[in-house]
Amino acid sequence: MNFSFLSRIFGSQNERTLKRMAPWVQQINTHEPAIAALSDAALKDKTAEFRKRLAEGTPLENLLPEAFAVVREAAKRAIGLRHFDTQMLGGIALHQGKIAEMKTGEGKTLVATLPVYLNALPGRGVHVITVNDYLAKRDRQWMGPVYEFLGMTVGSVQHDMPPDEHRAAYACDITYVTNNEIGFDYLRDNMVVRNEDRVLRYLPSPVERDGIFRRLPFAIVDEVDSILVDEARTPLIISGPAEESTEKYAIVNRIVPHLKGRMITEKEEIEAKYTGEDLGKGYDYIADEKAHNVTLTDEGIAKCEKLLQIPSLYDDVQGEWVHHITQALRAHQLYRRDVDYVVKDGEVIIVDEFTGRLMPGRRWSEGLHQAVEAKENIRIAEENQTLATITFQNFFRLYEKLAGMTGTALTEAQEFWEIYKLDVVEIPTNRPMIRADHADVIYRTEREKYNAIVVEITDLWKQGRPVLVGTRSIEKSEKLAAMLRQKGVPHQVLNAKFHEMEAQIIAQAGAKATVTIATNMAGRGTDIVLGGNPPDAAQGDEIKKLGGLHVLGTERHESRRIDNQLRGRTGRQGDPGSSRFYLALDDELMRLFGTDRLSGMMAKLGMQEGEDIQHPFLTRAIENAQRKVEAMNFDIRKQLLEYDNVMNKQREMIYSLRNQILSGEDVSENIEGMVQETLEEKLDLWAPPKEIPERWDTAALHAWLTHTFNQDGGMTPEKLTKLSREELHETTQAIIRSALEAREKELGSDFFHHLERMVLLQMIDVAWKEHLYDLDQLKKGISLRAYAQKDPLIEFQKEAFSLFTQMMNRIREQTLEYLFKMHVGAGPEEAPEGKAPALLPVPRSVFAKARAVKPEFEGPVLGTAQTDEQEAPFGPSSGFEEEDVSPRPKPVTVPEKIGRNDPCPCGSGKKYKKCHGR
Repeated sequence: MNFSFLSRIFGSQNERTLKRMAPWVQQINTHEPAIAALSDAALKDKTAEFRKRLAEGTPLENLLPEAFAVVREAAKRAIGLRHFDTQMLGGIALHQGKIAEMKTGEGKTLVATLPVYLNALPGRGVHVITVNDYLAKRDRQWMGPVYEFLGMTVGSVQHDMPPDEHRAAYACDITYVTNNEIGFDYLRDNMVVRNEDRVLRYLPSPVERDGIFRRLPFAIVDEVDSILVDEARTPLIISGPAEESTEKYAIVNRIVPHLKGRMITEKEEIEAKYTGEDLGKGYDYIADEKAHNVTLTDEGIAKCEKLLQIPSLYDDVQGEWVHHITQALRAHQLYRRDVDYVVKDGEVIIVDEFTGRLMPGRRWSEGLHQAVEAKENIRIAEENQTLATITFQNFFRLYEKLAGMTGTALTEAQEFWEIYKLDVVEIPTNRPMIRADHADVIYRTEREKYNAIVVEITDLWKQGRPVLVGTRSIEKSEKLAAMLRQKGVPHQVLNAKFHEMEAQIIAQAGAKATVTIATNMAGRGTDIVLGGNPPDAAQGDEIKKLGGLHVLGTERHESRRIDNQLRGRTGRQGDPGSSRFYLALDDELMRLFGTDRLSGMMAKLGMQEGEDIQHPFLTRAIENAQRKVEAMNFDIRKQLLEYDNVMNKQREMIYSLRNQILSGEDVSENIEGMVQETLEEKLDLWAPPKEIPERWDTAALHAWLTHTFNQDGGMTPEKLTKLSREELHETTQAIIRSALEAREKELGSDFFHHLERMVLLQMIDVAWKEHLYDLDQLKKGISLRAYAQKDPLIEFQKEAFSLFTQMMNRIREQTLEYLFKMHVGAGPEEAPEGKAPALLPVPRSVFAKARAVKPEFEGPVLGTAQTDEQEAPFGPSSGFEEEDVSPRPKPVTVPEKIGRNDPCPCGSGKKYKKCHGR
């Protein structure tokens, strides 16, 4: 049913939201004369007055009108800028935890000062999140004087800062930081072994909402669409070196040229479902460029086995070959040099697909980066193992209140609400927008399109108008630059190869007769001022008369939002400007997501060489293609979140336990609980309630007591057999309690409780690291469960829970064993004053070797590659030296026939039915 008539009667939701905010703006303006009359000192004293009123119980919202008026006046005096009323609307929206969509040039950076100051008053800290270090530093320097004028402290976190400077920056009232840096700081904070080594400030007590514990106060995310949408497809990962050799990557790279592949289209895939055609017949693999996946055919599997001279790609020993081959094929067929990555100084450096910037230090995970290195014939770096990971979705849901601002958010409004529960409010411009957005021009081929682009650029350059040309890759920007050089048109190129000159190039992009070719990195967060920078007023007026800055898009991006960002470079603050996109049928978007009807229509029109076409049907077809991509990318982000949600509960439990330990809380109750749970498990294993005493395995129970607790209470296996089940429970419990008391007496009560905390912390860190490795292996092969008509997500949830249960069991058993086996370097009376006795690691017990079975098949669970942070600027220790961590066991190979009461082949000491035979 069409409800548009309701909007005409009651106004749109956005109009109603703005109408509710209008009285606030009137109140702010009412305060302005009185605030303007204050001296500088009196204005600064307002901060102390506001804090006093908050302490007396005044709600923060009640301070909003006067606080916003104070910030407006402080900005006038400190940096010479006064907030417009429309900027006040933006500030109110941000304070209310919404996303404010504000057009380019409307002063988003200044708007943020309003809610940031108000929410910094309680003294819990406010984070302003930006997309890169340059903007974090620039905005802190630009807006810092406003806050400092009002007595607030302001900090900025940069990637290369040492931890002490990170800590000092986060201790300020207001902190400017990038999304990557604060995410990694959170992960690193949950890897430290001392509470004082943390750098972030957390809420005194977490606030639970929607089943999530909110541990951080308030954040405003600048360019919120870039951070919460574009970058949400790649999780944050801190990793360390794994033990696997890189030899397989080189071997597989040599066999790739011998494999014959087929690139399939969406149309072929759909038709094959109806006709039953085998798309892989006669080929060794099929590559799906749209889904970014490669699949080996039966013929390909047989050929690989022959080339590698192994009996099967899928046996237990060579189970990783399929994964290596798949990644090598993806590297060769789907990842392109100077588009997806560049090779610089003997390294493969990823190009950010959304910004076009290089991402040094980032690596694709799951062996893809090594496969690309092998393809480019450069040194293959060791694969990394995940030590800590979180998605941006789950990280930003840690904030008690979250807000964002950008020039383009409405197209993703549904996702912002579904994932983050954030509403989008479109803030009106201060001056009317007069930019002219021309209809798209479509050509048959890319060659014809580029010829037309060069003609238009040349004409505009001769007129003296500045032109900003947007391309999607380094390769395309350099191709266009070469064509312009042939025509003698002077120009600047801004792409990942020349990113050092970005600020200078963008600053002059509005100067007369300037042609700037840029990839997607084109100056987000930087305004292009007509007349250059510093602006030449006379030149600026001349350019306005010519029509302002012209933005020329060389092809449509996958997302309408990215196209809107490019358009938003022109027409700032009521300036004239124009935009136009040039397209071709063989553009990537049209080729992968366009329809056959579109190319059929172009053919019927009988277009001549160099002839273009403009038609509403074509515009709709392009928008539909973009919607397809947006829907697909949303599904990828949603799938990533669904898998991370499984781990998020586990991560929350582990991090909460670590926090309890690091805060110095007594963990004796935790240890007591571990004793009870472990004892119950052992009794169920060796003395089941329904079994007669003669069939109990009291020898194993006695061996466990003496090995773990160094005591048997004078009992023997024979004596234990003569007890009832209830007496057996009481006797073993008494033995363990006596052992705990003896150990506490031996070490001294204070040091024993310190030992409990340190051992538990170290066991958690080792087990969590191994658990993340197991989850990585599980993810690699879980997608293959779909072939067995099983939902991979459900299977992942079940197996991840099973792995987590096993991990908690290992933590329990290893903690108790280390607590009694840990050698103490010096007794309490011999230890230097103020220092605890040294702890020396001991070998792990045979009872602690139970491991989860590694999945037999491996393959990517998601359609996009993930990136990791290979090296952190400062790396926390997990509490153990590397050699103290036992090598990862090989997958358990279970014999074909095994009795349920036989020992489990994994080496846990348990019966098969109680271990891997469940």
